[in-house]
Amino acid sequence: MAGTSQTKSWVEQVVLWMVATMVGVGPALADNPDRIQPYSKNPTYWQYQGQPVLLLGGSDQDNLFNHPDIPPDGLEAHLDLLVSVGGNYVRNTMSSRDEGNLWPHHRDPETGLYDLDRFSDAYWQRFRDFLEMTHRRRIIVQIEVFDRFDYARDPWNRNPFNPKNNINYTTQETGLPERIDTHPGQRENLFFRSLPELEDHPRLLAWQEAMVGKMLSISLAFDHVLYCISNETNDSEAWSRHWAQFIRSQAREANRGVEVTEMWDAWDLSHATHRRTFDHPDLYSFVDISQNNHQVGQTHWDNMQTARRLVADPPRPVNNTKIYGGTPHGGSLLQGTHKMWHNVLGGCASSRFHRPTSGAGLSELAQRHLKSVRMFTDVFNVFVAEPDNGLLSERAEDEAYCAADPGRQYAIYFPDGGSVKLDVSQAEGTLHVRWLDIHRSVWSPVETVEGGPSIEVRAPARGQWAVLISGHE
Repeated sequence: MAGTSQTKSWVEQVVLWMVATMVGVGPALADNPDRIQPYSKNPTYWQYQGQPVLLLGGSDQDNLFNHPDIPPDGLEAHLDLLVSVGGNYVRNTMSSRDEGNLWPHHRDPETGLYDLDRFSDAYWQRFRDFLEMTHRRRIIVQIEVFDRFDYARDPWNRNPFNPKNNINYTTQETGLPERIDTHPGQRENLFFRSLPELEDHPRLLAWQEAMVGKMLSISLAFDHVLYCISNETNDSEAWSRHWAQFIRSQAREANRGVEVTEMWDAWDLSHATHRRTFDHPDLYSFVDISQNNHQVGQTHWDNMQTARRLVADPPRPVNNTKIYGGTPHGGSLLQGTHKMWHNVLGGCASSRFHRPTSGAGLSELAQRHLKSVRMFTDVFNVFVAEPDNGLLSERAEDEAYCAADPGRQYAIYFPDGGSVKLDVSQAEGTLHVRWLDIHRSVWSPVETVEGGPSIEVRAPARGQWAVLISGHE
C-alpha cells in the first residue's frame, strides 16, 4: 500500500484545482446567503433566496440530467410542466443505468474501453446543462452521488469501473468482479469498500474521489443543490461519512456552504442504520426518510412523526425525495397521493413523487395533486404550523390528518371523506371554512361557523379533501 497518501494528495490537489478554476453561469464561488439552506425562522423547512420554500416535485426519471430527450418533448418541457403545476423540486441520481445514458468517463470509440483518467465531456455537459435549466426555473435539485443500481447486474456489465471495461486495472489488481448477478443490496461489489478502514484500495479510491470532485467542480457553482450520498444504501457508516466529509471539505475550500445527508435502505425508520444520520447533525444537516414511503396509511404518518421527533434537537429539514406508490412498491398510486398529503401536513420539508412504475412521476395524477397541494399551502402557512392529530376526536384510524397554528389556522386532510371533531378552543369568534376538492383542484366558497370548544368537520363527499379553517379572512 506504499504511496497511498501521495495518491490521495494528488487527487485532492486536482479536485481543488478544478473547483478553484471553474467558470460557469451559476453564482460566483463564494458562499451565498441566498443559497438553499434551513429556514432561519424554522429550520425544519428550507429557505431559498432568503424566503421559506416548501419543496414539491415529481418526475418521470430519477437521473433527469441523463435524459435530455425525456418524452414527450424533452427535458426543458418536462421541467416547465413541473413548474406549471406548482413543482419546484427534483431528484437527480448521478446514474447511467438507462438506455441512452452516458457514463462519466471517456470511452475510446475504437477499443470500446474507458479511461478513468479522462472524463466524458458530453456526460458532464449534460449535468451542467441540467443545473442551468433548473437554476433558471428556481427548481431545487437533490443529488444522489452514488446509485448502487449502477454497480450490479446489467449496469455493472457496462460500467467504466468494471475491470473488463477500462484500461486502468484488472480484477486481479483491484478485486473488483467482472460480473455481479445479485441485487446490489447483497453488497457483492467491493466498489463501496475502497476506504483504508474497510478493504483499502487506494487506487480505486483515488479515481472515485476524482469523479466526485469533477461533479463538485460543476455543482458547487450553483446555489440550488442539495447533496445526498447514496440511493437507499445498506453499506457501511464509514463509506457515507467519508463522502459527506469529502463534500464538505471541497465546499469549504471553495468557500461554499452545502447541505448533506444520506439515505438508508431500511423501510422501518426505527432501524439502527437511520440513527447514523439522525444522531449526527454536525455532519448531516438534513435527513431523507424516503424509505418510509414504502409504508402506507396510519403507519406511514406515525413513523414519520417519530423521525421528526428524533431530529428535533437541533431541528433539521426532513426530506422525501421519492414517494412510492404503484407497481411494485409502496401500495397503490392512490396511496402514494395520500402520502404526499401526509408529508405536507406532517411537517416534512420536501415531497416528490417517485418515477414510474414505482411512483406517480409527473403523470396527470401527480400533476393534479401537486397543483392542489400548492394551492392549499399558498393559503395555509406550513412554516408556522405543527402536525397535531391530538386536536381531532371521534376519528377512526387513517380517517383524517391535522396540522395547525392553533387559534389562527387549522388544516385537515381526508383521504376518503369522513367526519371528525376539531378542537378550536384557542380560536375566538366566527371561523371561516373553505374546502379544497383535491381531485379537481377547485376551492369551494368560504363558509362561516361559530367557534366553541370544538366543531364538527365533515367532508362534502367521498374522495380526497382538504379543509382550511381560520379565525380570520
